[in-house]
Amino acid sequence: MTTAGTRPGAHRTLAPADFEQLRTLRASRPEEIAKALATRTRREILRGDGRLFIIAADHPARGALAVGSNSTAMADRYDLLDRLAVALRCPGVDGVLGTPDIIDDLAALGLLNDKIIVGSMNRGGLRGASFELDDRYTGYDVDTMIASGIDFAKTLIRVGLDDAATAPTLEATARAVTESARAGLPIMLEPFMSYWQGGRIANDLSTDAVIQSVAIASGLGASSAYTWMKLPVVKNMARVMAATTMPTLLLGGDSGTEPDETFASWEDALALPGVRGLTVGRTLLYPPDDDVASAVNTAARLVHF
Repeated sequence: MTTAGTRPGAHRTLAPADFEQLRTLRASRPEEIAKALATRTRREILRGDGRLFIIAADHPARGALAVGSNSTAMADRYDLLDRLAVALRCPGVDGVLGTPDIIDDLAALGLLNDKIIVGSMNRGGLRGASFELDDRYTGYDVDTMIASGIDFAKTLIRVGLDDAATAPTLEATARAVTESARAGLPIMLEPFMSYWQGGRIANDLSTDAVIQSVAIASGLGASSAYTWMKLPVVKNMARVMAATTMPTLLLGGDSGTEPDETFASWEDALALPGVRGLTVGRTLLYPPDDDVASAVNTAARLVHF
């Protein structure tokens, strides 16, 4: 029988003892999590080639556990942490995007030195919920990120023109952008034009829709000085990038596309003016051949060419 922290295959880098230590720390010495964040080695956001490669892992907090046809791929926290450990130890990875539970685990495991931490703020729009577009801010807040030494903020903005729940999400996001700018904290906005389809939310990935989402997101908040974009790779990305002067990271999603085709599309988009790198999660953490290091290293070479 498989027990927590002893997955069959032990294909990666963390040992059962690492997980036992993590569980013990959480139960008996929780104050050490804050200490681990406060004392970690930090780095500048941009250095060297001025490009960023961030591994994303904030999906579970929104109830989004699926990767491809596997509806519970991200449910095993120990397996997810193991995959993240592999990714973070690849030399081309600059940081990680996550909710507080993920970031606290990684900090306690000592995996965040010299890495950028991106804090995910709104995870209240649970996947499949009737209130999914009322994407409330249930994760990090700006004050906590500043106090904890989090380097970057991130929000998800799904705009449903036929759903009134969009309005409070936009208002809350504008407030987060304003607070981040006042604190000098870079904030990454991930906008989509979204709609209900068969009882589920779908994102419109047409070029025109992505451009419209960029226009809406760009105007949120009292200052855009610290605003970045996190955008999907779609057809005619040159037109998309012509819609913003803000630094942009490309997202990977979970499209089910063949890896070679996915990498080729990223490579083309990464060459566009304004594109600063990638923020990718499931595509690289759960590749078809299960070789996390190979997938991550391939993506890193595209970013830091």
